[in-house]
Amino acid sequence: EVQVVEPGGGSVQTGGSLALSCVVSGASYNANCVGWFRQTPWKEREDVALISRNGGLATYGDSVAGRFTISQDDINQKKTLTLQMHSLKPEDTGMYFCGASKSPCRLWSGYQGDWAQGTQVTVTS
Repeated sequence: EVQVVEPGGGSVQTGGSLALSCVVSGASYNANCVGWFRQTPWKEREDVALISRNGGLATYGDSVAGRFTISQDDINQKKTLTLQMHSLKPEDTGMYFCGASKSPCRLWSGYQGDWAQGTQVTVTS
């Protein structure tokens, strides 16, 4: 099971910061890869930040590297993923999805897997 921790996304001005959190538990707890994807009407779903089960290695999409940070707290068979987003740009606007996949992170296309409901992030100029 994957659930977004409210209040989720929101609206922020360019250069601002937001944090998103979700909880991965139940059957999704042992997923090989967990993390965040985002989607906009004009672009395919893209990976934002992922953490692998094996070693906890974090990887980032090229467009967010250096600005976003993903962290994971693993307590009582529940993983809380937090995505810290800084120096936000209008092009970061989109629907963000937290998910878990049996696939390794390098093979996860962002469509299969278990997903929480999307949360909207809007960055205004």
